[in-house]
Formats: sequence, C-alpha cells, structure tokens
Amino acid sequence: MFVGSVIGIRHLQALLLFFAMLIAFSMRVNMSIAIVAMTDNTQENSFDWSMQIQSVILSSFFWGYIVLQIPGGELAARFGGMVLVTICIGVNSAIQMLIPVAAYYGGWPIVCLCRVVQGLLQGFLFPSVHSLIGKWAPLEEKSRLGTLIYAGGQLGTALQLIAAGFIANSWGWQAVFYSTGALGALWTVCYVFLGSDSPRNSRMIGENERNYIEKSLGHAGNVQKKMQTPWKSILTSLPFISLIVVHCGQNWGFWTLMTEIPSYMRQVLGVDIKANGVMSALPYLAIYVLSFPVGYISDYTLKKKWLSITACRKLSNSFGLFGPAIALIGLSYVPAGSVKLAVALLTIVVGLNVGHYTGFLLVHIDMAPNFAGTLIGITNAVANVISIIAPLAAGAIIQDETDPGEWRKVFYVSSAIYIVTNIFFIIFGTCETQPWNEVNATTDEEKDDKTTKL
Repeated sequence: MFVGSVIGIRHLQALLLFFAMLIAFSMRVNMSIAIVAMTDNTQENSFDWSMQIQSVILSSFFWGYIVLQIPGGELAARFGGMVLVTICIGVNSAIQMLIPVAAYYGGWPIVCLCRVVQGLLQGFLFPSVHSLIGKWAPLEEKSRLGTLIYAGGQLGTALQLIAAGFIANSWGWQAVFYSTGALGALWTVCYVFLGSDSPRNSRMIGENERNYIEKSLGHAGNVQKKMQTPWKSILTSLPFISLIVVHCGQNWGFWTLMTEIPSYMRQVLGVDIKANGVMSALPYLAIYVLSFPVGYISDYTLKKKWLSITACRKLSNSFGLFGPAIALIGLSYVPAGSVKLAVALLTIVVGLNVGHYTGFLLVHIDMAPNFAGTLIGITNAVANVISIIAPLAAGAIIQDETDPGEWRKVFYVSSAIYIVTNIFFIIFGTCETQPWNEVNATTDEEKDDKTTKL
C-alpha cells in the first residue's frame, strides 16, 4: 500500500472519522433549527410548546453528554475506538429517525429522553476518535489528519444551519431528522466494513504502510499492550492539569460566543443573525476552511524541524486563543448598524479558534498516546461543565441586553480567560511523552506466562 505523503488506508480511516464528526454534529445541532418549524402554529402537525419547554429540549442533549466522557476514554482503551464510535453514530442515527414518532406519541418528555440518550452516546465520540487518531496518524501527518477529522464537526454544524431550514420548508420538519438519521445509518454500514481500530488490526492495509505508521509512532515490532490507567499520576501531572485549564478556557470563550452572540447582534446591533442560515454558518465554515492550511503549516513546520513539537503546539494554540481574544474586544466596539463589520469580526473570532485543533487537542496524544482517549475524556468532561456555566455567567453580568457597556464586560471576561488559560498552558504544558505513559503495561503473552507459573 502507498506510504509517505501518498493516499493510503490511514487517509481512508481519517475520511471515515471526518464524516463521523460531520454527522454527529449535524445530529447535535439540527434540533435548534427543526424546533422552530415544530412549534410553528401556522403549519400542520405543530406542537404547542412554550419557550421554557423548548429550552429544556434544546439543553437535554448536554445533560447526557458529560456523563460518559471519562468512561468513554477507558472503554476506548479497553475495547478500541472503532466499537465505540460505531455504537455512537449507529444508535444516534436510529434515535434520529425515531424522534418524529416520539414527538407525536410521547410529547416533549420523550423527545427530551431521546436527546439525553443521544448526548450520552456522543460522550464516546471525542475519546474514541482521539484514541483512533493516536493509532492511525503518523507523527508527520498528525496535525493535518487531526484537523481534517475534527473540522468535520464544524462543517456538519454549518451545513445543518444552512440546509435544515430548506429541508423543513420543502419536506416538513420530520425530514430534518430522517435525512441525518439515514446518513448516519449509511456511514455505520460503511465503517463496519472499512474501519479498523489500528493498522495492526486492519485487513486492508499493506505491510509497507503499516510499518511506516508504526515506525513513526514508535510501535514497530511491539506487542499490543493492555495498559492499566495510572490515575494518580495523571491527575497529579502538572502538564496534564494545564490541558484541563486551557480546555476550560477554550470552551468558556467558544460557548459564550455561540450562545450569546445572537442576542448581542439582535439587541445591540439590530440584526437577527439566526434569521439568516448562511450568516449563522459563516463562523463554522471559517473554521473548516482554515483547518487545512493550519494543519498543513503545522506538519510542515515539524517536518522541517523549525520548531520542537511542544513549541509548535503552543504556537498553534496561541493563534487559536490569543487571536480570538483580541478580535472579541474589537467586536465589542462595533457601532450599531455595522452588520457586515460585526459578522466579519465574529467570523474571524471563531475562525481563528481553529488553532486549538493543532494545539492542545493533539497534546493529549503527544504526551501519553496509550491514554489519549482517557485524557481527552477527562478534559472534555470538565470543559463541558464550563460550557454550561459560561452562558449563565454572561446572563448574571448582563442586566440590560441593549446596553453595549454590559456586553463589553462579558467580552472582556471571555478575552481574559482565553489569555490567562493559554499562558498557563504555555508555561506548564509539554508534548514530551510522560513517564506514566508506560507504567503497569502488560501484554497478553506476559499474563499467560504468569498464569502458567501459578
């Protein structure tokens, strides 16, 4: 099979995971568009749900999402990322196609239950994908393949924001769920036949490509090991704590933007961004488009050895957090009526955030590839608690939604958190493989030998 920079089975795996992220995020966000049509009393088959009930439905996904992040990392290490990501997309797709029936016969409580279960299973997504990237992406291509995969989530969000409204108007709101469910089911079938946990277990990969990947990752000739998670070492590791801190800072800024910016633009700037699907999608499209040059530049920098891996990751992360911090302050001073300027700055704020894909997200794999799924599960669980708190904090700060001065306080806080958490990561973060990455490692053969001796 082809190796080096030419297309190989590793690229097929990356493409499959890209579509997994795209479909998962499509299913995550499509309710926010579909519920508008579901509650439109001028249409047939609509529901008389209050704003409070709608808010409960929209938030219910995240009730379950946090729960299985850490167990997901452990399960990915034990059973492999392929099993978990297949369950995640397959069951989410089935539930998607059941939501219209659930709404008709069970009402909003059953719809909420469906969304909670979807959130629970999507808790497997990041830990399992992270684990698979750690096994399939050679060091020389990790930034490119990692950003390609994770940017799929942003493209899925953008496409749903643009397409869901048209789908609902043309074929009814039910089609929003049926279409994403069908795509997910198709992906699941393809992945069962084409996907694999690792190059070692792949039936399709050639010997040359397998050796290339394993040699790059330092796995060549090694027997596959089952690792006992060194919890104490992980939770007392300052480099890992820096990942928790910077992940929380990233989520604070990102979710403040995603939840509060529509209100800011409507109340202060006089434009309803939610009324324009394309305008809503621009920031996500910016992340997707920028992911390709950012990933390539990061890999090229490492290939030429201009910077160490640690320095390269920190530079990318600074681009992804310091850039939005500065642009966010600029956004807070946009005068009323300057819609184009406001949307342009918003797109820049969110688009620059792409730097964290080649920044701290990949550091989980760099510092402890054997526990990458567990590490991302821990940081993502904590960071998603922050994503719930951030909008509540903004609501506590803003007493008058039409006062630009109060909105500036929210933007200043987010900018400060972006800056402080990234500085903490710059000081204490590292990509050096940690000593606890190899502790308590035993192979199946070693276990059999011990059993025989006993």
